[in-house]
Amino acid sequence: MQVIDAIAAQAASIAALRRDIHAHPELCFEEVRTADLVAHQLTEWGITVHRGLGTTGVVGIVQGRDGGASGRALGLRADMDALPMQESNTFAHTSQHTGKMHACGHDGHTAMLLAAGQYLAQHRDFDGTVYLIFQPAEEGGGGAREMMNDGLFEKFPMEAVFGMHNWPGMPVGSMAVSAGPVMASSNEFKITIRGKGGHAAMPHNTIDPVPIACQMVQTFQTIITRNKKPVDAGVISVTMIHAGEATNVVPNTCELQGTVRTFTLEVLDLIEERMRQVAQHTCAAHDASCEFEFLRNYPPTINSVAEAAFARQVMTGIVGPERVLAQEPTMGAEDFAFMLQAKPGAYCFIANGDGDHREIGHGGGPCTLHNPSYDFNDALIPLGATYWVRLAQNWLAQPR
Repeated sequence: MQVIDAIAAQAASIAALRRDIHAHPELCFEEVRTADLVAHQLTEWGITVHRGLGTTGVVGIVQGRDGGASGRALGLRADMDALPMQESNTFAHTSQHTGKMHACGHDGHTAMLLAAGQYLAQHRDFDGTVYLIFQPAEEGGGGAREMMNDGLFEKFPMEAVFGMHNWPGMPVGSMAVSAGPVMASSNEFKITIRGKGGHAAMPHNTIDPVPIACQMVQTFQTIITRNKKPVDAGVISVTMIHAGEATNVVPNTCELQGTVRTFTLEVLDLIEERMRQVAQHTCAAHDASCEFEFLRNYPPTINSVAEAAFARQVMTGIVGPERVLAQEPTMGAEDFAFMLQAKPGAYCFIANGDGDHREIGHGGGPCTLHNPSYDFNDALIPLGATYWVRLAQNWLAQPR
């Protein structure tokens, strides 16, 4: 593994920053302390800082030996926010805030980009500009979209943008990237079925929304198995059914909620339209009515072909070809997708291991994302920062 010596030498101090962030988690759009820490470190290293995009976002501007005169520019992105969940770890850097936890490794993502920024600022052995994008509110807040709405790509023109996420279960020292869809779109639905309530002993006088809901849930699965192509991935999960308050009363309404995941917008369009038709027609068949709400949160994360190939080449030079894996697509979602809709780029995975790195005092659960026993593996910091640096150097060294 060819990590940069100067980065490895500073890894302990960066790991201390990571643990400080882990101990003080902040939820989406509340990352004030984290943004202050990031901005302070960047400024200390001589990096120009711009703040306020997407409420709490931070952009560090690192110009190369030419002062950015070449006009070439690249964006590297890390997310900063935590999750609204209780941590079960009890080691020294466990969360100090009840109900808040860095259970997805955004503290580590921030640390890896800080380490890369430190090296780039100290050496400036490239021509052009590297934009270090520290983004708020990935966990459901759409912080990437909000930074873009505030002019991220207009204020900081860049040719491409790259992101990275730690991935538990992969052996440490390996990385993964592939072209095409690598994470799914994230969408929510809410269907309110309106019938006519009454006494449960006289159901003929009612329009019972509960069996209508049951029929609807079953029919939704035929959209997956009979409406879309079998080779196109799609998931409809009804995760909540709410109805009734008493055992002897047929309720007036029944509410269904859940999520839809797809890798393409075309499949998403199909599923949304068919769900709407199924809901309306099923209700009409039973003399009921419904209100259908469908919220599109994050689009699918789709790596562009050239940029994914470039990222793979950079990885290969660091860890060797045998440790650069195919990136298995996941039905999880990521708001970096918004940036990839606007700019070419690639979103890769860096292996977090199986949890053996966790110190005494970790929770009893597995070291998986969004688990109360999770902790980022600090051994990744030199590798992740080296990847960022080599990616920037090599990209900016290319012919335009």
